[in-house]
Amino acid sequence: MIKENLEAVRATLPQNTTLVAVSKFHPAEMLQEAYDAGQRIFGESRENELKQKDAVLPHDIQWHFIGHLQTNKVKYLMPMVSLIHSVDSERLLDEIQRQALRFASERMARFGTSKVSVLLQLHVAQEETKSGFAPEELINLLSQTHISERWPNIEFRGLMGMASFVDDEAQWRKEFRSIMACYHDLINGPLTSQGIDKEQFSILSFGMSTDYQVAIEEGANMVRIGTSIFGERIY
Repeated sequence: MIKENLEAVRATLPQNTTLVAVSKFHPAEMLQEAYDAGQRIFGESRENELKQKDAVLPHDIQWHFIGHLQTNKVKYLMPMVSLIHSVDSERLLDEIQRQALRFASERMARFGTSKVSVLLQLHVAQEETKSGFAPEELINLLSQTHISERWPNIEFRGLMGMASFVDDEAQWRKEFRSIMACYHDLINGPLTSQGIDKEQFSILSFGMSTDYQVAIEEGANMVRIGTSIFGERIY
């Protein structure tokens, strides 16, 4: 069934859209089924669960960390994670930089680079419980910081966001457009002026099982889909 679900989802994705199979709370056996069907990018949100899966699943899997990340957990992710989606504070960036230096040799051995790729998470939804930078906060931070000096071991790859948990397409579109507006403001301002161009800062990760088709219409090129592939989560 997982193979069929994956094929059904892939059939709806444009060619330039990357699928992250959100595998958190699902057992390794289900991930193996998806892997056997050709999926290589999986999204996890707990470092302990990720570590257990990494130990038993093929090592060419690309693990993306998509959950809220506490600074004291960063060190556990360094040997395993190829992309952190949920970078939502200046403090977290500082800790990722610190741990990137500490785990430079381990990352070089596994990924061929000591740098840590991240997405900057925006808060555009109605729910206060969601994390992320306000767009103007992020623009100000990157305008006032010399990125390559403060965070030399971090590669800024793009933006991540989540729409409000409502059944309202107009609301989703409004929030996704806020992400795109911030993206263009960053590219046309602080990022380009510091040597970070569209080729590097190219990932727009928004859209999940319920709203990913709207997200793609609004500019997303990476979507995080779990339920439509694996079914309801097993907590």
